[in-house]
Amino acid sequence: MGRLKTDICIIGAGAGGLSVAAGAAQMGARVVLIEGGEMGGDCLNHGCIPSKALIAAAHRAHLARSGGLGIAPCDPVVDFPAVMAHVAATIATIAPHDSQQRFEGLGVTVLRGWARFTSPQEVAVGEHRIRARRFVIATGSRPVVPALPGIETVPVLTNETLFTLRDLPRHLMILGAGPIGCEMAQAFRRLGSLVTVVEAKSPLSREDPQATAAVLAGLQAEGVDLRSGANVVRLRDLGGQIEAVLDDGSVIVASHLLAATGRKPALDGLNLPAARIACDYRGIRVSANLRSATNRRVYAVGDAAGQGQFTHLAGAHAGVVIRQALLSLPARAPQQVPRVTYTDPELAQTGMTEAEARAIYGGRLTVLTEAYARNDRALTEAAPQGFVKVMAVAGRPVGATLVGPGAGDQLALWQLAIARRIKLSAIAGLVLPYPTRAETAKRAAGAYFSAKLFDNPALKRMVRLVQRFVP
Repeated sequence: MGRLKTDICIIGAGAGGLSVAAGAAQMGARVVLIEGGEMGGDCLNHGCIPSKALIAAAHRAHLARSGGLGIAPCDPVVDFPAVMAHVAATIATIAPHDSQQRFEGLGVTVLRGWARFTSPQEVAVGEHRIRARRFVIATGSRPVVPALPGIETVPVLTNETLFTLRDLPRHLMILGAGPIGCEMAQAFRRLGSLVTVVEAKSPLSREDPQATAAVLAGLQAEGVDLRSGANVVRLRDLGGQIEAVLDDGSVIVASHLLAATGRKPALDGLNLPAARIACDYRGIRVSANLRSATNRRVYAVGDAAGQGQFTHLAGAHAGVVIRQALLSLPARAPQQVPRVTYTDPELAQTGMTEAEARAIYGGRLTVLTEAYARNDRALTEAAPQGFVKVMAVAGRPVGATLVGPGAGDQLALWQLAIARRIKLSAIAGLVLPYPTRAETAKRAAGAYFSAKLFDNPALKRMVRLVQRFVP
């Protein structure tokens, strides 16, 4: 039995855990990293990377099928095994950055196996016992498969198994119309599958209704069968096909079933009571600095911290932990976390939605909307669908909603502006390259001042006086 003493023991080699490990090791700390599954975690192997690689291939097929701008449309030949080979190759290209070899090269002790707390100061993994000054739980999350009647009798795909497919589903039924459900619905439809999405509540329910409507209109225009407010009351295996009976009496028969109904923190097996670590359905109970509320040796980052399930949030959490655990500096988890749904059109959000801002600021809120139809770059590409909506209070943005091509990339400006409390006047005064969609940000910000400049009688009188008397 090997016994190790270390400064930081990190459980989980996903985005958050790897960032803590790399930073801590390079700053001189002794680091032990434990991973029972694949290095790189869900994002690299089953989430962000494979899904965006699949979406990119589906987009190529859609462009060929759509034509336009004088280019004749054509029916693309989709080689689905080659598409999935592209997905696998993308993972393989990025994997060395997250590999055990790289982290051992940084001086990290990497142990492969499932960690289990044996006391508030110690974890066990295989034959090893690790005692650490600080622990970081970075175990991510796992997909939730809903407890529907008959679901145990049918094969169910999740994001952890979807990208192992090598044959294109003839008819893919997706349970859940959140971001993952909508992204995969559009991608598989573009690749040639029939797609039916069943959502018990409202699709993309967290998002701005105007933005959601634009996304859903795009999905339905491409042939996605979207069943909103529908519940599955029974599932049945028909011998190679899956039958779903909905509460309105309708029946769906599909070749494949994907559960995209949410995720839960992956905390099973850690034996948290032995370490006096409190948790609930959201994750480890932590304070604003990500420290366990019941064991000060322990931090949680990423999905395990229960504050949002985003790779970029896990990376930000890692910085919070490094500042505290290594440098003894105060730090707090970020409150403003941007998010993007990678459909076509993309939907990007940072800060408050319009409804959230109205609930807090009421009549003090100004909503500024700039349509892509007024943007020259969008017109040159014959892609005028989309808009920028900015929620502003006292001359500063408090939220931004973007819908359209590249919305996620354009969100960066608004994320910076809200996080750093930059005034709309600064954005309106930017000199931006022409023609770009980024100009919609400048025009939206400028609209805040239009009434003050162009509908101001006093200002007009002053201009006339200047023109009359100033040589």
